[in-house]
Amino acid sequence: MTDAGMRQIDGTAAADGARQEFGTEGIAALERPGMVVRGLMAVVQWAERLNLRFSKVENLPVYENAAFPWSAEIEREWPLIRAELDRVLVRQDELPSFSDISSDVKTITKDNHWKTFMICGYGLKSDHAIRQCPETWRIVQKIPGLKTAMFSIFEPGKHLPPHRGPYNGVLRLHLGLIVPEPREKLGIRVADVVCNWEEGKVLLFDDAYEHEAWNHTDKTRVVLFVDFVKPLRFPANLINWLLLNIAVFTPFIREGVDKQKAWEKRFYAQAEAIRNAPAD
Repeated sequence: MTDAGMRQIDGTAAADGARQEFGTEGIAALERPGMVVRGLMAVVQWAERLNLRFSKVENLPVYENAAFPWSAEIEREWPLIRAELDRVLVRQDELPSFSDISSDVKTITKDNHWKTFMICGYGLKSDHAIRQCPETWRIVQKIPGLKTAMFSIFEPGKHLPPHRGPYNGVLRLHLGLIVPEPREKLGIRVADVVCNWEEGKVLLFDDAYEHEAWNHTDKTRVVLFVDFVKPLRFPANLINWLLLNIAVFTPFIREGVDKQKAWEKRFYAQAEAIRNAPAD
């Protein structure tokens, strides 16, 4: 997709009809009781409009990689990430479903065919995952404003319905690690832009646009999934920093942290037991 094929967005709407909506038709909102949380969500919607107005990189569904020169460094080192992923996938069946870690994800998926291996996220840095994937951790730290990094594992037949991300103060990177054939049977649509993953190549997009993703092949697809802070001008950059740091203390993020820690405790205890088991 070239820059000529996309237009800058003024406010929430683009000339070609792409919009950042504050909800997704057909997807139920997750109930969050409490006046404080409702007040926070009102602030988030105000901040999202501010982020659109003060963006340093336009407001596009999908970005050219040249807009983020550091993405070329990520691509150059992708074989090291792939090698560490292969070791993680030895225990693929034991990896958690994303919906088991994040309750919000249950609004779009309830099966166990979207698995994750979290390196950092929810305000949590996983020391276990970093020891298992040290090169991946070194490489993702090259990304300015890194917030989340994980392996996103779509098993055969998985289809995420149209939805939008919770907040437009971050952008998303996918680095293709395992992309099975035939290529036309898997992809992602962001607004009206349909993209295909490619092994060793970065895809940059804004998940605050409606998007959906699918794997209709008979093999597993894996990408490195990264969220990073959207480049913004003042005062939006200050408000965005505050919201992203406050979010770590909200009940639904803390719940995700607790679930991730509980899963890691079981997963790595099992690995230790296997290592220490007496030989036959």
